[in-house]
Amino acid sequence: MIKGNIDVKTENIFPIIKKFLYSDHEIFLRELVSNAVDATQKIKTLASSGHFKDELGDLTILVEVDKKKKTISVTDRGIGMTQDEVEKYINQIAFSSAEEFVKKFKTKTEAEANAIIGHFGLGFYSSFMVAEKVELFTKTYKKGGSNKPVKWECNGSPQYTISEADKKDRGTKVVLHIDKENEEFLEEYKIRELLNKYCKFLPVPIQFGTKKEEEPIEGELDKDGNQKTKTIEKPWIINNTHPLWKKNPTEATEDDYKQFYQELYPMNFDEPLFHIHLNVDYPFNLTGILYFPKVKSNYEFQRNKIQLYSNQVFVTDSVEGIVPDFLTLLHGVIDSPDIPLNVSRSFLQSDQNVKKISGYISKKVADKLEELFKKEREAFEKKWDDIKIFIQYGMISDTKFYDRAEKFSLLKNTVGNYFTFDEYVKHIENSQKDKDKRLVYIYANNAEEQFGYIEAAKERGYDVLLMDGILDAHFVNTLEQRFKDSSFIRVDADTVENLIRKDDTVLPSKLDDSQQETLKTAFSKVIDEKQFELNFESLSETDVPVMITQNEFMRRMKDMSAVGGSPMMGIGELPDHFTLVVNSNHPAIVALVKKDEENQLKGVRHLYDIARLTKNLLKGKDLNEFIKRSIDMV
Repeated sequence: MIKGNIDVKTENIFPIIKKFLYSDHEIFLRELVSNAVDATQKIKTLASSGHFKDELGDLTILVEVDKKKKTISVTDRGIGMTQDEVEKYINQIAFSSAEEFVKKFKTKTEAEANAIIGHFGLGFYSSFMVAEKVELFTKTYKKGGSNKPVKWECNGSPQYTISEADKKDRGTKVVLHIDKENEEFLEEYKIRELLNKYCKFLPVPIQFGTKKEEEPIEGELDKDGNQKTKTIEKPWIINNTHPLWKKNPTEATEDDYKQFYQELYPMNFDEPLFHIHLNVDYPFNLTGILYFPKVKSNYEFQRNKIQLYSNQVFVTDSVEGIVPDFLTLLHGVIDSPDIPLNVSRSFLQSDQNVKKISGYISKKVADKLEELFKKEREAFEKKWDDIKIFIQYGMISDTKFYDRAEKFSLLKNTVGNYFTFDEYVKHIENSQKDKDKRLVYIYANNAEEQFGYIEAAKERGYDVLLMDGILDAHFVNTLEQRFKDSSFIRVDADTVENLIRKDDTVLPSKLDDSQQETLKTAFSKVIDEKQFELNFESLSETDVPVMITQNEFMRRMKDMSAVGGSPMMGIGELPDHFTLVVNSNHPAIVALVKKDEENQLKGVRHLYDIARLTKNLLKGKDLNEFIKRSIDMV
């Protein structure tokens, strides 16, 4: 037996490993299984190149839990190690710079330490986050009398022992003796959960336990003529060794992509709208599949749906910095060995390749969307309401993506017609230019609530856009900055005549100044002057007698604040302020002048309540009184 001491002079490194990696302690199993996969892949490579001539045999990696002995073991039939290799790879490499590591760790913040720990080869030693003792049994594939099986053992102190092992087969078995604080990992469901999370797509079969399956009995039928079956126990292989993203896109069908989506998200019963298959090997390696999910009406921003893998080993589902921010709303998988990772494989370091990968993904998404638009415009339009949130988010946050997306980004009007930006300009440029030759884009964000305003605009020959998406409040600002000599105004921001200012002669009022003053006094007694500003305008007799408008700028700022990211902090908390527009040419308003004061106030109250009702501002006691009054009038 050989005894040795790890050369750590400043302090024991194991407590630092436990302390530093405590929040991510479950990754010990991923690290051990990943090492087993690496060893297995190496023996396969040696066999394919002719350097290993024996039978490979069953290469399945075995994960076992013994609750009585309080152990977890991971066994592979890979290349194994000699005693010299154990000395080198388990002792020397892992701790060659241990003292330097300890010194650096002490002087850095935790965030800075993330980038340090990855340079010290501590993956295997993550075992000590959960184990009080670790045993390693290994036998090399190499022939020779000196290449005997080896046992390495360490109890979490700087001391270790190496002795001859009783191991017949090549490969490595790591046995963890779990400490009291981590006995949760001795539960079968917990290990299965971790294997499913981290090892679901590893390229070598991984067995954990067995499962019972029904198998047909050849040539035997029951009395009803149905195939007889028998229950058999089979090894439970937990992983798909050939995930779809590793295949060439030309080899996959639409059904394959749909089935793989269900494999990724078994609790999501909606089919994705479409997918993008990533496959590049220069100047970096990247494969993956991104899905555009179907958007629900109550859609919330759901990030952390893209899974990052490195050589089929799950790393994280926090892909900020690799995938452009606006595409973190997508679902799917990306796999790249070129993304630098630390020991826990969960912190990404600054790297030029990461920036290139991010740009590549953005370009591939733009390419796919443009291709769909050009080849299948009708289908693209049908999906527009679901995918526009992704496109708008990208156009708002990424100027390069905007430049690509303006070719296929669509505007939809209240009639349900879709237009590219250029098409819409041609559609409205004759009818919706103001006297300063500015193009005015009239829009609604709620077709039902703003129905009356929309109809009034249509009667004047104006087209109205429907911008009712969750990001449209922000998107309008982006478009105004991009579109030259133009402005956007919501259909209820002003009277129809003032939405687009023309050089037409203003209609004369049917009320003189004295009559207007009389009605202003009556309205002032009824309305809430803190919330409403009173304004008389001479509109068409066919327009409503009283309407409510809201300043475009202030309302838009409030809408943006409600979604998040308002440039005016706290504006969303300000009370709404409206303009109550009285149409001095409407017969109902003209008739009010002739009534006595009591009936005049009743009429004013009723018209004021009708206007509030159309804007969903009439509630509680006022709504109840309005209903009673309306019934009495009937």
